[in-house]
Parts: sequence; structure tokens; C-alpha cells
Amino acid sequence: MNNVSPTIVTASENVYPKNIKFRVLVISHTYVVGINQSKLDLIAATDDVEVGLLVPEKWEAVQWNKRLQLECPYPNIKVYPSRVWFEGRSGAYLYPVLDMLAAILDFRPDVLQIEEELFSLSSFEAALFAKIFNKPMVLFVWENMDRQLSSIRTWFRNFVLDTTQCIIAGNHEGANLVKQWGYRKKVEIIPQMGVDTEQFSPRLKRVNTEFCIGYVGRISHHKGIDTLVKAGSILLEQGYQFNLVFCGSGTDDDKFKQQVKEEHLDDYVTWRGGVRHDEVPEEMGKFDVLVLPSRTVETWKEQFGHVLIEAMAMGIPTVGSTCGEIPNVIGRPDLIFEEGNPQELAAILAHFISDSKWNSEMQQYSLDRVATHFSNERVAEQSIALWRDVMRQYPNTSQS
Repeated sequence: MNNVSPTIVTASENVYPKNIKFRVLVISHTYVVGINQSKLDLIAATDDVEVGLLVPEKWEAVQWNKRLQLECPYPNIKVYPSRVWFEGRSGAYLYPVLDMLAAILDFRPDVLQIEEELFSLSSFEAALFAKIFNKPMVLFVWENMDRQLSSIRTWFRNFVLDTTQCIIAGNHEGANLVKQWGYRKKVEIIPQMGVDTEQFSPRLKRVNTEFCIGYVGRISHHKGIDTLVKAGSILLEQGYQFNLVFCGSGTDDDKFKQQVKEEHLDDYVTWRGGVRHDEVPEEMGKFDVLVLPSRTVETWKEQFGHVLIEAMAMGIPTVGSTCGEIPNVIGRPDLIFEEGNPQELAAILAHFISDSKWNSEMQQYSLDRVATHFSNERVAEQSIALWRDVMRQYPNTSQS
């Protein structure tokens, strides 16, 4: 098993003077969804930063089979809605030049933060404006696989690498990857979004008569559903009593429901189907442990696993595979199993079922870990410190 260090890198202590307020323009399709803006709202509510947001007014979410309309629940954020070209294609979409120009001229940012991949067209577009206006640019990336890029995409990537003053990676492999691509400036590891500890709270946790093992996410092969079902079968053979609850939907629903029948687990498994994000805390509150059994496939591995920190914020212990960033998010080797290994997973779950003292210790560990690394407040604090550091090191930054 790979025991990866869970250390989270934080911004330098030697930062831009704290008594000067500055403006940050964030550019990303991620914030079409209102709840994703909660980190930005916390930042905007401080005496440190004014936050602007250039964001598509609509977004085709292919994986959810729906078209999202921009939500603006936070009046502290100055929002610049824009139509975009190639909507729904995160690597290929573009803002109209005049829309990006108008947002920059109106908001007059001290820092541009683009939250798209290095090789995306919108990152290239923002990098051009950063050069034109001589503004420091910070880039947030998730990419944790060294994909084969076309020559033009490689050129875009290199241009963005040369332009940005700091890269924030959402995971450790992503940080290593940008260094592998030749980036020699500051690289920080900070989640794109933390967790709202008011919405995901221990007060929603229920007491169960039988141990409940939960999963929230897509029902698909790359999420390792078959591994979790097989682990349930092993627990049953060993005489353990439990409920296994799946919250989510996907193209492989029928396949895994058939596996449940073949493993004689029908009486132990509940399929909740798709769950809206505002319903997730209530559903999670029924779990005694959450499992994320993802597996690496040719074009994907887990970049973070946000459900992990949502569960931990509620005092629900999490168990995960060695896929991608999962071990770093959970932070304990004894809660990690080799991806695709149901025997290891079953052994960890059996420990939870049979050892109430250890279960209680893991509940407290989960709460402590979120407070230290993954709350929205912590992510906001790290972001502000990083921006100040970037401005301190950028010679032509001036307060307007």
C-alpha cells in the first residue's frame, strides 16, 4: 500500500501587508453553482479582499445531463455573468474577449485567479489579459494525469506556465505534474473548495440500530462499486450485520444491481438513486462510515473526493482506496485499502463494526482533520495568505 504523506502545503508567512485591502477576480465555470461560491463569500466578507467573479451565465453539465443556470446567492461577490463559446467543454470553452475585458476594466483586480486546467483555452485567454494588464495571475488546477496533448495545446500550456506567478494544485499528484512540466515558481496544495461545516454538521448524525455503510457518487465502474459490493459479501460470510446504502445513479446501475443479487445481498443493500446536493447531509447522517472505493482507469483517477470531507465534517469516518488523492484527503493508512481489493476493505469495515471505541476515535479524528485542513474558513485563510504573498513578490502590483 502507498502511504502518501497527508501534509497540506500552506502559503508563506512573509506576506503582503495585512492592512491593505485588495481585489481578486476569479474566473471559472465551477461557480455557476451557487453553493460552490461559499468559499468566495467568506473571503469577500473579510476586511482583506474584494472578490469579483467572471463566470458563464449557463453551463451544460454533461455528466449530470442538465443545463445549469448561474446562481448568485451571495451579494458580497461582484458577479460578471457571460455567455461563453463551446459551453460545457471545460478545456475548450472561451469567454467573448469584450466580456473579459469589461470585467477587468470595471473591477480593476490586483490579482487574476483562473480555475481551469493549464491547457484550457480559457486559461490561455486569461493569461493573455494578465500580460496585457501586467497583473499577477494565480492558476488553480486539478489535472493529475500526464495526458498526451496536441502541439497547439502543449503550446497553450507552456504559455500559461510562463505567465502565472503561482499554481494552486488541488492534489499532490497535480503539484508534482506541473513541476514535471518545468514549472519552477511557487506551487501550493489547497482544495478548490472546502466544506461548509454548518451545512455538514455532526448534529445531523443519527444513531443506527444496525451498522450503516454508505456511498455517495456516481454508480459506475471507475468508482469501484463492485469492490464495495464484494466487500459486503465477505462481511456477510463472516457473520456481520450491516446495511449498505448507495446514493447516486449512473450508466452501470443495472450491472451492479445484478451483482448484488448474485452475491445474495438484496436484503442488505438499499439503492437511494440520485440525491440533490442539499439532500446529501440528511442522507449522510444515516451513515456510520462512508466508503469511496474508486479505481484508476486509463483516462481518470480520483482528483480529490469531496464527499470525503463532507462526511468527515459530520463526524462520519471515511474509508477509501489508494486511487489518486484519496489517501492524502483521509490522511490515515489504516483507513486506506488497495484499490480493487475487497478483502482489505472488508477487514477495515469489520474493525469499525466490532470495535466501538476505535469507531468513536475515528469520528473525532474526522472532525479534527476537517477543522485543520478542509473547512471553508481554512481554505479562505490559505487563499488570502497566498494572494498577499504573490503580490508581495510581483514587482509591478499597485493598489488602485
